Amino acid sequence: MEQNLSQYKIFYEVAKAGNISKAAKELYISQPAISKSISKLEDSLGVSLFTRNSRGVQLTSEGELLFHHTESAFEALSRGENEPKRIKDFNIGHLRIGVSNTLCKYILLPYLKGFIEKYPHVKITIESQSTTHTIAMLEQQHIDLGLIAEPSSRKPLIFVPVMNIQDIFVSTKPYLDNLYLREGRNTDIFQTGNILLLDRNNMTRKYIDEYLSEHQIVPGQVLEVNTMDILIEFAKIGLGIGCVIREFVQEELDKKTLVTIPMKWPIKKRTIGFAYNPGGTSRALEDFLSFCDSFPIS
Repeated sequence: MEQNLSQYKIFYEVAKAGNISKAAKELYISQPAISKSISKLEDSLGVSLFTRNSRGVQLTSEGELLFHHTESAFEALSRGENEPKRIKDFNIGHLRIGVSNTLCKYILLPYLKGFIEKYPHVKITIESQSTTHTIAMLEQQHIDLGLIAEPSSRKPLIFVPVMNIQDIFVSTKPYLDNLYLREGRNTDIFQTGNILLLDRNNMTRKYIDEYLSEHQIVPGQVLEVNTMDILIEFAKIGLGIGCVIREFVQEELDKKTLVTIPMKWPIKKRTIGFAYNPGGTSRALEDFLSFCDSFPIS
């Protein structure tokens, strides 16, 4: 912009008022200063912006065109000036969260429900995806927050623990009874049973594969699914022995809908928590983390 912004502001106010004296009162500057500014703007643009008459000033066709553009510009500036105050007054912000379907349903939703009640004007975007993808997006600062199992290497992320989870193998009692009836009480159920696991791209599956490999447990028949919910439902209808998270099937265990398969070597618990990149924090993220710190999840 070649001209000083103040010249356009003076032109804009004079055009709105249609009178130099009125504009002078609005801008708290003298009429001669306004006339001089308008003359400088006209000289620099090489056109006349106003015609003078006994009642004041009137825009020329060139002036009308310039006024149209300056009006849009100053209205946009006014909105821009008001936006930070509006954001502060209403706690408006945008929080982008990456999370797997399973963790979203069983862990994130209770937090979101309470947070939205307290901060109703914050926009929430959920990226439903694998933990691997969530970590990559956090590192690239494409999302603000991720709900993930604690990674082996946290750098450059900050990890805030939320809860521990326990991976277990479960099935229905009738499924086990029929398996023992068919194969004998001494059968290796991981060899003769139908083992239900998440697909190999899932972080939980990778964790369980490491456990099975470490203890030389080789499933004979594996049925893979891509969500924990489906895996749990398959186990509940007696399709096989499923590897699930205890905290997500506690109700079924309490009701004896599912029973736990005793393991010779306990599976080590994992920690679930929120991760974020300290290089890209926002007010909305800070508010969410503060809320979660005081939120008792059951």
